[in-house]
Amino acid sequence: MTTDARIPPRDECVLRPMLDKWAQRSPDKVFVVFEDGTQWTYAQTQERVRARARALRQLGVGQGEHVLVWLPNGPECLVSWFAINYIGAVYVPINTAYRGGVLEHAIAVSDAKLGIVHAELLPRLEQLKLSRLSTIVTLHGSPATTLPGVELRTAEALVDAPHMSLDLAREIEPWDTQCIIFTSGTTGPSKGVMTSYLQLHESGKGFPLANASDRHMVPLPLFHAGSTIPIYLMLRLGASFVLVGAFSTDEFWQVIERTQTTSLILLGVMAGFVVKRPASDAPRQSSLRWAMAVPLDEDGIEFGRRFKVDIATTFNMTEVSCPIVSDINPTLPGSCGVARPGVQARLVDENDCEVAVGEVGEMILRTDTPWAMNSGYYKNPEATARAWRNGWFHTGDAFRKDAQGNYFFVDRMKDAIRRRGENISSFEVESEVMAHPSIRECAAVAVASEIAEDEVLLAVSLGEGKDLDPAELIEFLRPRLAHFMIPRYVRIVADLPKTPTQKVQKHLIRSEGITADTWDREKAGIVVRREKLSG
Repeated sequence: MTTDARIPPRDECVLRPMLDKWAQRSPDKVFVVFEDGTQWTYAQTQERVRARARALRQLGVGQGEHVLVWLPNGPECLVSWFAINYIGAVYVPINTAYRGGVLEHAIAVSDAKLGIVHAELLPRLEQLKLSRLSTIVTLHGSPATTLPGVELRTAEALVDAPHMSLDLAREIEPWDTQCIIFTSGTTGPSKGVMTSYLQLHESGKGFPLANASDRHMVPLPLFHAGSTIPIYLMLRLGASFVLVGAFSTDEFWQVIERTQTTSLILLGVMAGFVVKRPASDAPRQSSLRWAMAVPLDEDGIEFGRRFKVDIATTFNMTEVSCPIVSDINPTLPGSCGVARPGVQARLVDENDCEVAVGEVGEMILRTDTPWAMNSGYYKNPEATARAWRNGWFHTGDAFRKDAQGNYFFVDRMKDAIRRRGENISSFEVESEVMAHPSIRECAAVAVASEIAEDEVLLAVSLGEGKDLDPAELIEFLRPRLAHFMIPRYVRIVADLPKTPTQKVQKHLIRSEGITADTWDREKAGIVVRREKLSG
């Protein structure tokens, strides 16, 4: 083990020794609560993980090998993840919404010989090239299909094999790859992000309110960094978590109280969905103590105020480790906070030259602790080299910074809109549009102008039972947005196109462009001009 003081001991950052430590120190403390009310203590979790680990050994899984997991949230997915890491293998979760070429690509990138797959997902593998995948264990049912060249096993293959040894060829190190998590692939094929144990450990520093008494709700799927990070943090702290299948607005407070949840991440529109519910939905007193509102908007701030919950926010992506973190109960909507200790952040132009305070630039990052961010994109050296230029990781996200060091997300670099000589943040447009009571979700994109540069097209989906007059929406936005930011085009759709990780696929909206059902403000005779000032 290294003597470098920047690297924590294994039992503070590597899954196997952390789990063993808490199973010995706090064997009867509840570690996980499942959606059906089932609870596992630390000792029970360790027992199940070790049994699954021995079964994996019997299936031929060795230290450093990759295992593909294609399961929904639940006990089987969790125990498979932990067991894979317990023997020093690499956990490769696959999005349960993947199909066709996207699925085939992920399997190829995974480099896995063994897959653990939900039986109902198995037919999606028919007619696909399965690369190295040679054995599949199906859970939650028996195989209903055959796959040429692949041995299909039932759940019995994962029953404990007591005769198998759990000894390691070498200690699992903090810099070893813990998992490969796929990016959303909004503009191209998904990339497999190599994540070390140390990266997961460092990511926990983006949760300033967490402590050992917490029970953190995880409604996001286990192929998502937004679930992997807080679960790992709870394990590191010796705390507990609640694993549910999905976020539910209707049952939000009932689930909180039933599970005695103390914390959670409010991702995207979650906070808005909850604060727009009737006040009677919320209990007078709740076990909920804090929440991470990501991104921080008016709804996130209101959530904290109304429900007497401490709020913080962070900027993160699969490749990094919560590098930007806010103070407790921030009041600047749109702010992500400041660079946390141990992180260096810069905003740069296309030549990696730093921009002035207040100007927009791409955020690039590096850390004092080695291995605290991604270890590259697996089997994609070209993308790794592009991202890790000049010794800094390039996020592809545009930010601005104020004089106090607060960072404000502006847009994805590729989503930039330029109209009438002005740069427009689609994020800022969307934030104001979402304040309209009829709108459930929205996306602002650039479409070609007849003159030059871009026009703003807004795609919106409406809340249940709601309708929308685009002209009324323009009037709603006039006092909220600069004149050049107000959309020219409005298109109402049933649902926005999304990736399997629920990120809006703006490139599909852009490629469809101005469709026959798109409303045009100028054709409707509505003029939006710069306000003339006297003086």
